[in-house]
Amino acid sequence: MKIAIIGATGFVGSSILNELVNRGHEITAISRNAGNKTDVTWQQTDISNVGELSKILSGHDAVISAFNAGWSNPNLYDDFISGSKAIQSAVKESAVKRFITIGGAGSLFVAPGLQAVDTPDFPKEYYAGASAARDYLNILKEEKDLDWAFFSPAFELIPAERTGKYRLGLENPVFDANNRSILSVADLAVVIADETEKPKHHQLRFTAAY
Repeated sequence: MKIAIIGATGFVGSSILNELVNRGHEITAISRNAGNKTDVTWQQTDISNVGELSKILSGHDAVISAFNAGWSNPNLYDDFISGSKAIQSAVKESAVKRFITIGGAGSLFVAPGLQAVDTPDFPKEYYAGASAARDYLNILKEEKDLDWAFFSPAFELIPAERTGKYRLGLENPVFDANNRSILSVADLAVVIADETEKPKHHQLRFTAAY
C-alpha cells in the first residue's frame, strides 16, 4: 500500500512509520522537519496549507494523522482543532477516502455519560489537548464523505517493546486484569498498521490496550 503519515517524526508517528516500513509499505512521511529514515519519501509542509498538503496526499491508499500541536504550546487547544480540520479538508480535497487519525484517551467513557477528561482527577496539564481531541472527534463524527476512523490510545501509553498483542474496544477503555488501560507505543503502531491493512472501523472511534 501507498500510505501517507502526518506527524511522522513524533512519539506516535515515528512508531507507526517504523511498523509500516517494516511491513513493506510505500510511505510518504510528512512533517515540519525531515527525519533521518532513508527508506521513505519525506515531505516537509505546513499542515495549515490545505492546497499544498492535498497535493502531497493525492494518490495514496490511506492517510494516517498523528498530528500533535505540542503539549507545551500555550495555544494548544485552538491549534489542535484548526490543524486537525485543515488535515481533514486536505484529505477530502486529495480524493483519498481512507483516513485514520490518532486522538486522545480523554474522550473515552469511564461511566455512562462521563468521559475521562471530565472526571475530577483528570491531569490538568493534559486537559487542553484532551479536550481538543474530544471536540475534534465530535467534529469528525459529522464527516460523511471520508472513510474515517478515530483512534483513542490506552490511558497509559508507554515506551516499551513491541509484543504484537492487543485487545480492541470502542467507546470505553480496555482494562487488563490489574485494572490498567496500558499499551506500548510500538503496539499502538501495530494496531494502526493492522487497521490500515484490514479496516474494521468505518466512521467510528475505537481504542486498544492489553
